Amino acid sequence: MADQHTPQEVADKFIDKLKTSPFVMIGLEGSDQHREPMTAQIDDDQPNTLFFFAGRGNRIADGGRAMAQFVSKGHDFFACLDGVVSRDDDRAGIDKLWNKAAEAYFPGGKADPDLTLLRFDIDSAELWETDIALSGRLKMLFGGTIKPQENSSHAVVDTVA
Repeated sequence: MADQHTPQEVADKFIDKLKTSPFVMIGLEGSDQHREPMTAQIDDDQPNTLFFFAGRGNRIADGGRAMAQFVSKGHDFFACLDGVVSRDDDRAGIDKLWNKAAEAYFPGGKADPDLTLLRFDIDSAELWETDIALSGRLKMLFGGTIKPQENSSHAVVDTVA
């Protein structure tokens, strides 16, 4: 039988997975533009918020309601995040989150005139952990019906912290 986790345990696992592979697909609601991959920066001091270094002309840089999707490296964890994107060009925040990956995109460094720091404040999330039991995995390989007790964990949360 697969262990059923509490919503907070699933949310904690999401943050761990995101730290391992920080890539999400994000887009503004109501936009006719496709979602785009972005690298999430995590500030442990600001729970329920993801940050992105972006160019000022980026398709989400104007901000607004947004949705982001996440799939872990091993395809064993999925998330759909709902929230609001806004600019947060606080110099202290940029200094704290700056890294070599950001530097590769902004040759002018932290002072690059095209650089903006976007914040995504998460209002709610739906999270799925595919921790299917061994018996369920065998049924997936050879056919059969997976029983609820062999299935994965799922949580709808108002917080991922």
